[in-house]
Amino acid sequence: MSKLKSKILVVDDNVGIRAALNILLSQYFSEVELLSSPKELLSHVRSFHPDVVLLDMNFESDINTGNEGLFWLSELKRNAPNVEVVLFTAYADIALAVEGMKRGAFDFVVKPWDNAKLLGILEEACGKGKPKRTAEPTADSTAMLWGDSPAMNEIHRMVGKIAPTEVAVLITGENGTGKDVLANEIHRLSLRSGQPMVSVDIGAIAETLFESELFGHVKGAFTDACSDHIGKFEQANGTTLFLDEIGNIPLNLQAKLLRVLQNRSVTKVGDAKAVPIDIRLLCATNMDLPKMVREGRFREDLFYRINTVTLQLPPLRDRTDEIPSLAALFVERFTRKYHREVKGLTEEAVQMLQRCRWDGNIRELQNSIEKVVILSESPQIDVQDLQLHLEQMCSSFASTASNTVETLDELEERAIRTAMEECAGNLSSVAKMLNISRPTLYSKLKKYGI
Repeated sequence: MSKLKSKILVVDDNVGIRAALNILLSQYFSEVELLSSPKELLSHVRSFHPDVVLLDMNFESDINTGNEGLFWLSELKRNAPNVEVVLFTAYADIALAVEGMKRGAFDFVVKPWDNAKLLGILEEACGKGKPKRTAEPTADSTAMLWGDSPAMNEIHRMVGKIAPTEVAVLITGENGTGKDVLANEIHRLSLRSGQPMVSVDIGAIAETLFESELFGHVKGAFTDACSDHIGKFEQANGTTLFLDEIGNIPLNLQAKLLRVLQNRSVTKVGDAKAVPIDIRLLCATNMDLPKMVREGRFREDLFYRINTVTLQLPPLRDRTDEIPSLAALFVERFTRKYHREVKGLTEEAVQMLQRCRWDGNIRELQNSIEKVVILSESPQIDVQDLQLHLEQMCSSFASTASNTVETLDELEERAIRTAMEECAGNLSSVAKMLNISRPTLYSKLKKYGI
């Protein structure tokens, strides 16, 4: 690697780490500057103009954010959006580092670092290697995963029929089954796909702000209404409006929503003028709306207004034959996203995934595979990787096989013995590798006679 005409700014409170990085990075980058505290980070960025900031995630300071690395990352992206940020993190902070990437970090490096890997990431971040990586392409990360179960084949057939029409669609199913993804797919195949779909999470709107958020308000309509505000219905004029968690609308506000849907017009809070709207309505819920109608908690007339067609997404436990293909897709996606060298899953690992309950459905499977891809050091994900990094998931195995508990105990014992060998018997390191406390480790060592 020849010396690059790039500037690197290192922010770390450990004097030894700063000294080591200064020696290493000065051999490969034209200018390297070091900061022991992020307090002067923004002013230093303005004067030094770095290409990349290598940012530690924790400092001894008075910033009370829950994690300083994420705070300073946000400050950097807000004040210097063109500067790439590579997070410098301890093993225990990997989950936070992943969150940092979702907030705009280029990548992360785990301490103690591998020199070649660190240099490669910094080189790429400087734009001299592979093209800069931002977020995954929307088409890849939000594509509908149809599978080949009879239930999903029927939904696929129905979507092909109803997407080009204007009928209202109610999408039902458990959390994590992909209701929002299906809504995006319907919009993508609709005649309104030329404009982005407008999505609203009803459950996240405070009751007092419901009318303002959905219908808008005019200046002076209430305290703090300092200017006119366009509601979601008006924003969705000419395109698709997706109301997620529709079952969370309070009963006293359902009449107002029904009136808007019937009249096809909205009246802003504090105004008397009705504004015509042209929307295609999609709704989703994990609640039993017919039961809520019978119990008087959801208006019957509103229920029939929003569900001209109902699509019920099945839970993943009823689609276990699709888990191998879904898992393989997620491994490929996150291997590419995080630049990991993972080739796939062993047959035993796939069988292990198929025995899990997956109460969180596809979303839980996706998040679990993401974690394993990040943490695994094996060229192929095997049962041991799953056992090491997905202990909570493994505790949710379906109890259909009489030997499940015994099998899990055997896997756990093997994982502990392997960790003991790799860490040369250092119990603190073993506990850290297995992501368990020392008292828990002592208990398991006693249990297995290790």
